[in-house]
Order: sequence, then structure tokens, then C-alpha cells
Amino acid sequence: MNKKTVAIFFGGCSSEYTVSLESAAGVIRNLDREQYVPLLVGITRQGNWFHYTGPTERIASDTWSQDMSHCAPAVLSPCRGTHQLLVYGKDSVKRLPLDVALPVLHGRNGEDGTLQGLIELAGIPLAGCGTLASALCMDKDRAHKLASLAGIRIPKALVLDAPLKKEDAPAWEMVHTFALQTGFPLYVKPVKAGSSYGVTRVISPDGLEAALELAFTYDNQVILEENIPGFEVGCAVLGSRDLLTGEVDEIELSGGFFDYTEKYTLKTSSIHVPARIPVHKADQIKLAAKKVYRALGCSGFARVDLFLTPESEIVFNEVNTIPGFTEHSRYPGMMKAAGLSFTEVLNRILSQALAEESRPCPAPEG
Repeated sequence: MNKKTVAIFFGGCSSEYTVSLESAAGVIRNLDREQYVPLLVGITRQGNWFHYTGPTERIASDTWSQDMSHCAPAVLSPCRGTHQLLVYGKDSVKRLPLDVALPVLHGRNGEDGTLQGLIELAGIPLAGCGTLASALCMDKDRAHKLASLAGIRIPKALVLDAPLKKEDAPAWEMVHTFALQTGFPLYVKPVKAGSSYGVTRVISPDGLEAALELAFTYDNQVILEENIPGFEVGCAVLGSRDLLTGEVDEIELSGGFFDYTEKYTLKTSSIHVPARIPVHKADQIKLAAKKVYRALGCSGFARVDLFLTPESEIVFNEVNTIPGFTEHSRYPGMMKAAGLSFTEVLNRILSQALAEESRPCPAPEG
């Protein structure tokens, strides 16, 4: 069999760097080696690119870049049609061919359309959402607006474009008016960030200033959202034209919200797959997830997160275009409950990317 080379990108100049390492290790361990050969591209926190040839365990433990004998500086060739990773040696440059690119980065500079743009510029088949969908889904404000246009309810929200100064009375009045209208608790979030970094559940007016200050350390825009009663549900979506969904999952919290610690340790929370809801309601959630997926231009794969209220109303939360990909992550878990193993999911993601032909450069006029 003619094996395909898949460039797996991991790490990144992002607050979610360590999450990416764990996801990438999960992808590498579950890659079908009878069909694919991994070409590993590690990106440090500082944004330096390396071709990594060491063991997978050192990625998960974040020691991959400590031994430079396994790392060589590298860049993706932007020349359309060459499909190469350029690896720099002491006196030469190796040109390593690749067939498809799979970014496994979370957050900024990897999940937000930046890396996707480079891959698409180079004409390399991209496994996952493209540049526009990645950027839109990372932006909570714009994603909400498009989901609303698709007929999905969204939380009431207020967006701030700059940190508030104590003497800026009109701006503070606007914030307090919003809080008065929605009531407490409410949530303060960076507009463009993931893994719940910079998110605060504010339970009284006294907590607003610190919450806003924290959120602005992660992004130059902050969004305040009303609290949606009920619980969070998620839906894994796979495909571009014909969409496949996994089983809906449910997050059970003992208190607070599904913050970074709970997402990656589940100390006091549980995830139920399938969700403990009626079948007809799960079908409605799957339909809503597909609508959001389409509205935001997603392709390849993504996880759509929503809320289910006590009145059984479905409310949009966010889309993760590169969700967690460890063996215990939600996306593989939902697909497993639908009958697809981790390896089968990766096979589908990569095969559909390879089936999509990259667009040639426009022909010259005249």
C-alpha cells in the first residue's frame, strides 16, 4: 500500500500549549500506521518550528524540545504544489514531502485560522476546518451572531473592546446595566481564547473588575454573558458535505462551571456519554449542532457545545474546531459511543481531506 505522509503540528505559541501536546500524543498513538506515516512538526511556546523525530512520550511530557538531537529547525514551504517541509541542517536543507496536514494545536496561533491559512496558501490538503471557519469559531461574539442567524438561541451578551478605566463612568454604567438586566451569576470571557482560560463566573458586582482585568490579559476583547440554567451538552460532528455526528454527551457539575481544571482532571465533575436525556432531545441537539457547523462554514471535524435548559431549550455555547484529542477526550468519546474507534475517526478525517482537491491558482487574464 502506498502510505500517505501526514504532517502533525503540535505545541504552539499559545496559552493552550500543554493541552496541544497531550492531544498530539493521542493522535500519534492512534494513527493507522498501515495507511499513514507521521511527520511531526513541533512548535515551541516562543513560536520556533522544529521537525521532531523523537519518542511520542517526550511530547506528552513536554520534554520533546530539550534534546536537540531529535529536533531540527523547519518551515513549511509556502510554494504551492511542492507540499514540503523544509528541514535545515548544518550545511544543507532537506525537503520532506507530505500529503496532508493535521494541525493539533489549541487556541491562538494554531486553532484560529493562522496556521490553516499557511497550509491552504501552500495548497496542502488540510484535515479540519479552513481558515475562515477556524477564525470565526475562535471569535465567540461573531460565532454567536452567525448561530443566531441560523435560528439557534444564544446567550445575552455584551462585548467590550478595551479594558475599563476606573474613571470611565459611562462604560462602567453600561457593564452594571447589563449585569442588572441579566442578573448574577454571569460569565466574563476573552472573546478569542479556549480551554476556559481567562473565564470567570462572577457571582456579585464586586467581582466584575477583577474578572474583566483577567479576561483582558488573554485578549483585546472581552464578552460578558448571561448564565444559562441547566447543563452543557456537546456534539461531535465529522464531515464536510455529508455530516456524521457522535452521541451527545452531558457534563455533570457538582458546582461552579466547567473550567480548565475540571476539563482536564474531572475532579468534581462527570461526563456522561450518551447524555441522560430522551432520544428525541438528543436528535434535536444533533440537528442544532449541524446547523451551527454549517452556519460557521466548518469542515472536516469540530465539537459543537450547547446548553440544555430546564425547559429543554437548546442554547449555543461555542465551537471547538480542534477539540481535545486524547484517548479520554470528549470528541473521541462521543464518536466511540457512535461506533467509531479513535483510529477510525482519524482515518475518516484524513481520507476526506485527501479527497478534497486544492484549488489551483487562477489562470492569467486574457
